[in-house]
Amino acid sequence: MTNSVRKVAAAAATAVLGAALAGCGGGAGAPDAGREARMGTPSAPASASTSAAGAPAASPQAGAPAKPPTMAPGPNGLTAVFERSKQRTDKTVALTFDADMTSDQGPRAADGEHFDNPALISTLRTLKVPSTIFMTGRWAEEYPDQAKSIGTDPNFEIANHSYSHHAFKSPCYGLPALDGAAARADVDRAFAAFKKAGAVNTVPYFRFPGGCYDDQALRALSTAQVTAVQWDVVSGDAFAKDPVAVAEQVLDGVKPGSVVVMHCTRSAAPVTEEAVQRIVPELRKRGYRFVKVSELIGK
Repeated sequence: MTNSVRKVAAAAATAVLGAALAGCGGGAGAPDAGREARMGTPSAPASASTSAAGAPAASPQAGAPAKPPTMAPGPNGLTAVFERSKQRTDKTVALTFDADMTSDQGPRAADGEHFDNPALISTLRTLKVPSTIFMTGRWAEEYPDQAKSIGTDPNFEIANHSYSHHAFKSPCYGLPALDGAAARADVDRAFAAFKKAGAVNTVPYFRFPGGCYDDQALRALSTAQVTAVQWDVVSGDAFAKDPVAVAEQVLDGVKPGSVVVMHCTRSAAPVTEEAVQRIVPELRKRGYRFVKVSELIGK
């Protein structure tokens, strides 16, 4: 397969992701023209708020690395959005993996569909790749042992990808939409699910389902004291069948300070683990160092 054909295949996989998985990680979202003014600057996180259920809303749980860096809120207190490190000379890159599961997919898991990917996590450990896992609360409930294993491994940090994987802005790839109060509660519920599973390496970062957001969504998150994390490199791993195409798309897109979006869901992204085996040694050969999102934000 030629490079051009592989790129087309990866792009097609990204389009399929948008249609079939509600666009999780499939695009750069839909921010308004004021985005650049909201990017903020790195700062220590504010003290954690508490949800109605008494669970920490957005701060790391006890035992997690102290005070992971966050970004200061933007104008009017809107949640800051991070896409790529401003430090673009240091050859660092963050591989991020969305552990997707919507609130209504329990029956599919019960029928044997695998929303997890233990082989991918094992490969990341073997290759010693620090990574950030953007996990839905529903995923943590379905796979509590894996959530705990990931969330107690210093190689990883767990960030919030909502509980239900419903949209925080509409339209968003056909996802059911949450209003402001429901969106805020959904974030709290995900953090509570991580805590219940025993994950301690949680960080106050949030990734919008589908990457879709606007000022209203950023305002809904303002009391959660999180930094919203997007990406600048789309892997195209969703429903891809050719790991070489996925690897090439990532390798072609990575620049110093990049955030790469991939998936930790076997049924939806079956070749991700094999692609990672190609991506990691090649980027290291090019002089790149892998870091978690918290390190990129701290630069």
